[in-house]
Amino acid sequence: MVQDEQKGEVVAKRDAPREKKPNFFQRIVIFIRQVFAELRKVVTPTRQELLKFTGVVLAFVVVMMALVYGLDLLFVWVTTVVFGTPGGVA
Repeated sequence: MVQDEQKGEVVAKRDAPREKKPNFFQRIVIFIRQVFAELRKVVTPTRQELLKFTGVVLAFVVVMMALVYGLDLLFVWVTTVVFGTPGGVA
């Protein structure tokens, strides 16, 4: 490995031999070890945080439902004005 002069990045030499790629089973073992290492970093929220997050999600869902419902009513009204009521007199 060599450090690039312009950007300061570490890059491989042009004529350096490539490192041998681990076989399939070694890659699976490495992957599983990395999964467990990432799972050790997970922080479980407290009950208070969990309730707060749940409330935020539910509030967001209610707001989005109201927005979609309002747009649905608007589009029904617009199509009724443009095309009239089916089978009736507008």
